[in-house]
Amino acid sequence: MSKYLLRLDDASEYMDVAKWERMELLLERYDVKPIAGIIPSNHDKSLVENYSFDSKFWGRVDRWMAKGWAVAQHGYEHCYVTQSGGINPVNNRSEFAGLTYEEQAEKVANGYAILAAHGVVPQIFFAPSHTFDDNTLKAIYDKTPIRVISDTIANDVYYQKGFWFIPQQSGRVRKLPFATVTFCYHPNTMNDQAFEELESFLKQCKFTNVDELEFRMKKRSLLDNILRWLYFTRR
Repeated sequence: MSKYLLRLDDASEYMDVAKWERMELLLERYDVKPIAGIIPSNHDKSLVENYSFDSKFWGRVDRWMAKGWAVAQHGYEHCYVTQSGGINPVNNRSEFAGLTYEEQAEKVANGYAILAAHGVVPQIFFAPSHTFDDNTLKAIYDKTPIRVISDTIANDVYYQKGFWFIPQQSGRVRKLPFATVTFCYHPNTMNDQAFEELESFLKQCKFTNVDELEFRMKKRSLLDNILRWLYFTRR
């Protein structure tokens, strides 16, 4: 039976508060504890110019953590500066992939420090647009205690290059045959239909959370490599 996880992207001081509150109430109703990706210092114009500043944001994050949500460092400023897909080329744009190690290390360290200053100690990292490279991983390893990445296509959690990777395979809920499945949602841009489809799935399927996963020293398998090849070949 698949283990289903929910991941929520783009939480920050500039977000659609009403939709995030709707999501919070929905997940509380079904006792789902997601991974929430926090942008440490949001400079993404598509977010900053479309949403009002939320002075209560960090209090919301405290509430999420108290509810058992897993919080993740979601990049640094959420600004795309390269056209590289890195080692997980879901998109051809990145805040990290293609930059030098020194540039990435500064971003990673600055982002982590901002979260820590607000009492947020993330155990997970995922980059904007899912794109990162080996320098990103080295920077995270050197500059933070984070050892879990939410991303890449695989059947199950695996260990590689000093990190556990929780696979992330879909941007909407649906029954998938993989051992561990992460559905990635962006509450800021969800419409009523997306919320209704998510709730319908939550009624049918039980979700797990990060604390219930098994983080073993299991390397990436042949099946993982085949799934990755199929996914990126079809894109």
